[in-house]
Amino acid sequence: MGSLCVLLASVLWGTTGTAATFAPAVGPLAIGAAAMGLGGLLQALMAAPRIAREATALRAQRGVVVLGALSVGAYPLAFYSSMHLAGVAAGTVVSIGSAPLASAVIERVVDKRRLTRRWMIGASLGLSGTVLLCVAEAARAHDGPGARSAQSIVLGVGLGLVAGFTYALYSWAAHRLISHGVTSGAAMGTVFGLGGLLLLPVLLTTGAPLLDSWSNAAVGAYMALVPMFLGYVLFGWGLAHVPASTATTLSLLEPAVAAVLAVLVVGERLPPLGWSGIALVVGCLAVLTTPTRTTAPTRPVSGLPDVTSVEGEGVDENDRQRRR
Repeated sequence: MGSLCVLLASVLWGTTGTAATFAPAVGPLAIGAAAMGLGGLLQALMAAPRIAREATALRAQRGVVVLGALSVGAYPLAFYSSMHLAGVAAGTVVSIGSAPLASAVIERVVDKRRLTRRWMIGASLGLSGTVLLCVAEAARAHDGPGARSAQSIVLGVGLGLVAGFTYALYSWAAHRLISHGVTSGAAMGTVFGLGGLLLLPVLLTTGAPLLDSWSNAAVGAYMALVPMFLGYVLFGWGLAHVPASTATTLSLLEPAVAAVLAVLVVGERLPPLGWSGIALVVGCLAVLTTPTRTTAPTRPVSGLPDVTSVEGEGVDENDRQRRR
């Protein structure tokens, strides 16, 4: 269920790039501040009773809370600017594709967590797929009528790496709070509420175009309510059950969804290399979400300890008799 919540959140996040195309007059900073800022404040409002009840536990982890809030404030500004400069698909791929590696490094350095073979296989498939998707989209954007300069693409990729690192950082912070006894609602509401407060000045400075038309306002409302509010509620539930490195790897579904929607809704064309990348991302998700097969342990005899191994492979009957 934790993996399913993260995957559903990733599908919702994958709609943001397509939704932003319906408000071309709104700049990336305004879109990011409206989506993450208003969505974060709404999360805090809905979780206010839990936050009040768990204030002591949150204060005990104030350093983690502040780090998560700063990352929430920085992420949307870097992410949407990356999409604006490097293109929707390329910006999404770099931002989300770099997050699993950043998350794994954070967990290895801070939590001393060892990376499992399953995670490494899944991450390799997912990252390979995102690279193929990025190459395909970059080639299409370079040859198309809206070709971007090399300087713009490089700057967009750099901001995408910043977005990936901050995404991994606030995911780790939320998981850290949850693993220390804070409920997912209180953890996400606190971190995203404070991050939303940090984004309010940016929204007040750049958000005037959101009020210029009903379509712009509708895009802003959709981004705040659906991908950001509902998406991050689901993400918080997922973080209560899976490590941050697994959650950020599962979110590699987002650029695949973004690319497919760009084809189906916006009318973009995706070359075969891009579809191959999507297939690898799907393979990554299959590796990480397929349940491991376990065998029920045998019942101990006469109060003796069970002799079945952890992997479910029992010993033979002769060895069982010898143990008796």
